[in-house]
Amino acid sequence: MTDIRVFDTALIRRRKARALAQGGDHDFLFREVADRLYDRLSDVSRTFGPMLEIGARDRFLADRLARAGKARTAILCGNTVPDRAQAAGQFILVDEERLPFGDRKFDLIVSNLALHWVNDLPGTLVQVNRALRPDGLFQAAVLGGETLHELRACLMDAELEVLGGVSPRISPMVDLRDAAGLMQRAGFALPVVDTDRITVTYADAFRLMADLRAMGEGNAVIERRKSFTPRAVFLHAAALYADRYAGPDGRISATFDILYLHGWRPSESQPKPLRPGSAGARLADALDTDEKKLP
Repeated sequence: MTDIRVFDTALIRRRKARALAQGGDHDFLFREVADRLYDRLSDVSRTFGPMLEIGARDRFLADRLARAGKARTAILCGNTVPDRAQAAGQFILVDEERLPFGDRKFDLIVSNLALHWVNDLPGTLVQVNRALRPDGLFQAAVLGGETLHELRACLMDAELEVLGGVSPRISPMVDLRDAAGLMQRAGFALPVVDTDRITVTYADAFRLMADLRAMGEGNAVIERRKSFTPRAVFLHAAALYADRYAGPDGRISATFDILYLHGWRPSESQPKPLRPGSAGARLADALDTDEKKLP
C-alpha cells in the first residue's frame, strides 16, 4: 500500500450509504454492467469454488452466478452495507483497499464498478492476486477512459468563464493502456483488458448530475472546491452541454466507458508461450505462399 490519496473515502462511504437508502432506479448502470460481466463469466467453461465480490452494492451479480452454478459459495465485501447482502449474512464490511483475506482463498474474485474509487489501484490489484488460488480468475468492470468527458469539459469551461479558475469536478480516469500495464505489474497471468462504451441520454445536464448524486457517484476528489459554487456556473455548464452535445431530439448524451479487467493467478497448469524460434511449422506453408527473406 502507498500513501496516495486522491479521493475522500469517508465522503464516498456516506454517499454510497445514502444512495442505497434512497433506492429507486438510479442503479441502472450497475445492473447493466453486472449483466455484461455475467455474460463474460458465463463464457468461461468452469465452475468456481469460493467467490469474492469487491465493492458489492447488492447481491445481483453474486446471485446470478450462484443460480447458474458458476460459484458454489460467495462472500461480498465493501465499505457500505447493502440491506439484502447483510440479511443473507454473507457480507463483510471492510476497507476495499485493505482486504482482510489471506493468501490463496478464492477461486474467483469479481468487482462491478467499484475499483475506480480506490486511491491505490495498483496495491489493490496486488492484494486481489494474492487472495486468488493458483489458476483463480479475477474479472472486474471499472469506469475509465473518456467517462463523462462531456460533463467534465462543460463544467471546466463554465467555471473558468464565471469564476476565472477551475477545480476538479470529475474523477481522474484510468485508460485502457494504463489498466493493461497495472494488470501485468500486479502479477496476473494472461491479462486482458478491453473496453465497452455505454451512452445514456438525458433531458438536460441537471438530470444527469442528479442521477450521478443518486448513484453515489458525485465528485469526491480531495482537491475539489470546498466553498459554495454559484448557480451561474451550473447554468452556464448546462447551456454549454446542450449547445455541444444535444441530439436532434434535444436530449444530451453522457458517455460511460467501461474497462473490463481479466486475469488469472499464475499456475503451472496454464499454457506457456513457446520460446522464439521453436516453431515446428513454417507460416509460409500454412498461408500457401512463398517465404522471402528481408534484405
